[in-house]
Amino acid sequence: MQRALELARHAEAQGEVPVGAVVVLEGEIIGEGWNQPIGRHDPSAHAEIMALRDAGQSQQNYRLPESTLYVTLEPCPMCAGAIVHARVGRVVFGASDPRSGAAGSVFDLLPSDQRFNHVTDAVGGVLADESAQLLRQFFRARRR
Repeated sequence: MQRALELARHAEAQGEVPVGAVVVLEGEIIGEGWNQPIGRHDPSAHAEIMALRDAGQSQQNYRLPESTLYVTLEPCPMCAGAIVHARVGRVVFGASDPRSGAAGSVFDLLPSDQRFNHVTDAVGGVLADESAQLLRQFFRARRR
């Protein structure tokens, strides 16, 4: 999660919402990403999606079973869908997202929706204060 926070700071330095993500398999980082929708002109370039793309390339597989995705903010519904389709085993997130969180805050796509053909476990609150503080500072600065 520390690496995800570093990537979130990198996103912030690029003028993006500070969210970072890493995909880990067997103790090794196999994919990294940070928010890039503004710079890439791509609404799907969320940190989770970018990390999944990077992991898929490194593994030469669109499926990432047994992997864990660490992300500084609770995934949105779009990212939750990608996580399920990639067959990620577990998601660990920092701050909850009371506007569009899909791991229990607003939606229950991770882990409780048994209608999917794959269930991904999710746990939140890991380094939540640090993750939330980064987001608060970013949006406070943008409002000025």
